[in-house]
Amino acid sequence: MKPPDALTLLAPLAGWSTPLDEAPDEVFAARLLGDGVAIDPTGGTLHAPCDGEIVLLPASRHAVTLRTDSGCEILLHVGIDTVALAGEGFEAHVRQGARVRAGDALLSFDLDLLARRAKSLLTPIIVTAESGCGIRRRSLDRAVAVGEWLMEIAPPVRAAAASAAGAAAAGSASRRLTVLFDHGIHARPAALLAGSLRTLAADVRLLAHGREANARSTVALMGLGVQHGEEIEIRATGPDAQNAVTALAAAFAAHGGSQSASPRSAPARATVAVVMTTAEPAVADARTAAPAATGSLDGVVASAGLAVGPALQLRRPEIRVREQGSGVAAENAALDRARAEVRARLERRAHAAPAGGGGGDAASEIAAAHLELLDDPELLAAARAAIEAGGSAGFAWRAAVRASAATLEALADARLRERADDLLDLESQVLMALEGSAKGAPIGIGAAAHSILIARELLPSQLIGLDEAQVAGICMAAGGATSHAAILAAAMGIPALVALGPAVLAVHDGTPLVLDAQRGVLEIDPGETRLVAARAEVAARAAQRAALAAAAQRECHTADGTRIEVLANIGSVAEAQAAVRNGAEGCGLLRTEFLFLDRLSPPTEAEQSAEYQKIADVLGARPLTIRTLDAGGDKPIAYLPLPEEENPALGLRGVRTSLAFPQLLRTQLRAVLAVGGPAQCRLLLPMISEVEEIQTVRRLLDEVCRELGRAERISVGVMIETPASAVLAERLAAVADFLSIGTNDLTQYTLAMDRGNPQLAARLDALHPAVLRLIARTAEGARTHGRHVAVCGGLASEPLAAPLLVGLGVDELSAVPAVIPQLKARIESVSLSECRALAQQALGQESAAAVRALAARALPTPEGRA
Repeated sequence: MKPPDALTLLAPLAGWSTPLDEAPDEVFAARLLGDGVAIDPTGGTLHAPCDGEIVLLPASRHAVTLRTDSGCEILLHVGIDTVALAGEGFEAHVRQGARVRAGDALLSFDLDLLARRAKSLLTPIIVTAESGCGIRRRSLDRAVAVGEWLMEIAPPVRAAAASAAGAAAAGSASRRLTVLFDHGIHARPAALLAGSLRTLAADVRLLAHGREANARSTVALMGLGVQHGEEIEIRATGPDAQNAVTALAAAFAAHGGSQSASPRSAPARATVAVVMTTAEPAVADARTAAPAATGSLDGVVASAGLAVGPALQLRRPEIRVREQGSGVAAENAALDRARAEVRARLERRAHAAPAGGGGGDAASEIAAAHLELLDDPELLAAARAAIEAGGSAGFAWRAAVRASAATLEALADARLRERADDLLDLESQVLMALEGSAKGAPIGIGAAAHSILIARELLPSQLIGLDEAQVAGICMAAGGATSHAAILAAAMGIPALVALGPAVLAVHDGTPLVLDAQRGVLEIDPGETRLVAARAEVAARAAQRAALAAAAQRECHTADGTRIEVLANIGSVAEAQAAVRNGAEGCGLLRTEFLFLDRLSPPTEAEQSAEYQKIADVLGARPLTIRTLDAGGDKPIAYLPLPEEENPALGLRGVRTSLAFPQLLRTQLRAVLAVGGPAQCRLLLPMISEVEEIQTVRRLLDEVCRELGRAERISVGVMIETPASAVLAERLAAVADFLSIGTNDLTQYTLAMDRGNPQLAARLDALHPAVLRLIARTAEGARTHGRHVAVCGGLASEPLAAPLLVGLGVDELSAVPAVIPQLKARIESVSLSECRALAQQALGQESAAAVRALAARALPTPEGRA
């Protein structure tokens, strides 16, 4: 007998009922948007399957989402790929927000038009599970008429609603903000926002785009798809409602900034798609489903390089789960045990010291991100609800994860879509723990060493398990250049292409491949002549890299013996280790912001000095240049009451922020003075524009030295980042010990082009003659007082620009660690006289493009540079 609380869904279309597996679209067939049935229609009108409210009706009118009074959500999607018709052939009979009764007509569609233009007429009827709904029974493989019984679904669990109601009775608060994160609410700021509420007793929601998200859930916040400049509303209920709103607003300011927003009306709430499935969706064996691919395939470069080797297809292991559970208590306990096991493994990885040559630092960061997701309250609530509905722990966890992954995959922002891989990775890790496979499923290369691995997508945990010395290259049919898998591949030094498309899955194992991750091309069985040439090029590049790496351990001089120091810009212990491996002669810029951002209280003196000392220990006797906090502007801090500014780039930032909060600066100075000896550490002040700023810091530094009983003098340098400081370089050099040119900001301010504006990115070139003239003036002013001049901005990491900078009078380049061997080789290939001649010609050019052409023509880079 049907339980009295079950909900019946009626057939919304006349036609043939079939499993979702028959849908010719992986999103539906793999149940990434939820579980249900599909109907091959014989009529052109879609009807309501039950009573409810229309919560989503897109402008394309190809789909409708309905929510019942009990909270269950039903997605009705007419045909496959019909969104591309942009509404052609569809007519809506209801509006978003309307109440409907079972059997009411929702929309009509031209069956003949769709048959000609759409990929398929098969219409998925999806039951979402955001609030815990699940399918008990369904009608399959039979003809159905409109209004016939189709499915029976379990209602959602009410615990969350009761909790929210209790919180609402205790108080409420709200605030509107405009989001100023550079890339919107993506993974990192979402984790920060969620973390800011951990100690507060309140139910907190963010509203945007007509939807709301649990502010404690990283996944839910990313799922809103909020972009830079868009408005959100914070709503909180509960005993700590006001404190929660204040904390969340401060956390917004900490990472991306926000400003007050005026109220505006919000559209109706949209839905979140979820999935209920019983097994890992199988990836079709392309070797049997399609003929072998030949020729070449174009992809996206995820990690640059060149590789040659035989193809080796990899597929994720299928993890089957039971749908029915063995009791709520037993399944909840099993899920908790599995999560605890995965958490312990992730914590070890997150806190492990970076490996010497691999992607250890990236792996640690990814493990930390997975830890945030593992305890995400929305994921847990959905999983608990599915267990309450009778599901097993594995079934419930998969349902919750796939729901959130589908939400992210539906977003327009590619970076956020790629975070779905992290969720699927976490799904596999927990399911393997439930199976008792503690170490997951590492990829064994075995006898196929030095192969080019091919997969639809590789998960971060799978990549971490690879031995990079045994892998020639990686090809993925899907994926993106900013996914965690791509970041890891680059950190491990493995050439990789992504987004090659399904054809790459048809390449047979053992097929000879040339992976050109410079041009973004995979060459399939290109012939022996090409293979021999490619192998020779790979060997030559490897030999040159080895030679450059060996040569980079020496001091750098021009061809005629002029000493040019090559240091590194770093922001962590791992980057310091990479810098030393690559031949850095010290640190020309330590970005201390990594200690101050993404937190709700300032780091203590002991915490700072400990981190600085770790980096100093890695560098040994090499110099360490510590830049004081460069905050404000595009790097606001939650615990500082910084004012809202119409133009943050011209406001309270750099040393101005430090001087506005002298106690913060005093603590940092004490921490710096506790590190190493005065011969090793140097202090660098950001965004200096006048002499008085340097003198003020020196007075405070003298006070701190007296407090600590320190008699030794520490060198104090200033960053040249504005036209004003470049013009005043001679005056600044009179009171500073050295000058360091930040070409990124100097170019931005000189050319009046925002560094964050993508439309201007191609024109924002530090080799513009106006910027070069300011660099020349800075070097001239420094020479008046015998001061050392460095460049620590992005231009210092361009080998093409190195001779030009040397010719303008620069004594030191501080670059990203990876480019140091090439940078040294470039400098050692030219004489000082050649550099000066090039610089004089460059100053007379009319554009950055002309300067680049001149540099490439006059002093070409060494041949065969890797």
